[in-house]
Amino acid sequence: MVERAQGLILRTRPLTDTRLIIHWLTPDFGRIATVAKGARRPQSPFRGKLDLFYLAEFSFSRSRRSELHALREVVLRETRSALREELGYLRQASYCAALIEQTTETETPLPAIFKLMADLLDYLPRQPPQPLALFAFELKLLTELGLKPDFKPGTLSAGARQVLMRAASFDWSAPGGLKLSAPQSREIEQYLHGFLIYHLGRLPPRRNAALAGMR
Repeated sequence: MVERAQGLILRTRPLTDTRLIIHWLTPDFGRIATVAKGARRPQSPFRGKLDLFYLAEFSFSRSRRSELHALREVVLRETRSALREELGYLRQASYCAALIEQTTETETPLPAIFKLMADLLDYLPRQPPQPLALFAFELKLLTELGLKPDFKPGTLSAGARQVLMRAASFDWSAPGGLKLSAPQSREIEQYLHGFLIYHLGRLPPRRNAALAGMR
C-alpha cells in the first residue's frame, strides 16, 4: 500500500553507493525514514529533490521488516535556498532538527512540531543569525513536550526572565520584535542549557556551533 505525506527533510545519509536514507518530519506520520533507491545515480528521478530542509510531497511504501520505508515519488515544494547563503542559518536549523530527533518518537503524529520547524526555517533568513531564534525554538519545543520552564523569580535576572517569557510566545512572523543584550544572551544560554540537560539528560553537540559567534 502506497501512502502519501508532506514532509521536511531533517537529515540524509548514504546507505549504499546508489541508495540514500531520508529522515522526514511530517505532520501526520511524525518522523519517518525512507530509502530512496538509485537516488545517488546521475539520472535518478530523485536527483535535486532530496536535500536538507527541503519541503516536499512524497509517497512511500511501508516496510514489514524495519522502520526504513521505500520512497516512491517526490514532488518538491520548497528548497529554502536562502538558508544556504549563511552558515549560521544552517547551524541553527541543524541543531533544531537534531533536538527534534532526540526528543520525539518515530511514527507519532507531530503537527505542532512540524509547524514549529517550518516556521523557524521561514524565519531564519529574514535577519542575520541571532541567538534569539534558537532560544525561542527551544522554549516552544519544551512547551510542546510538556516541559515549559516556569521562570521562577530568583533563577534569572529580571531582564532575562522578561525576555524568556516573551520568547516563549515569540511571533515568528514579526522579525526584530524582541531584542536582548549580550549579558542577557549569555545568561539565557546558560539557563536553558542547564534546564535542557536536567530534563533531557544530554543535548545534541551542535548547540555550541549554532551559537558560535553570536554570544
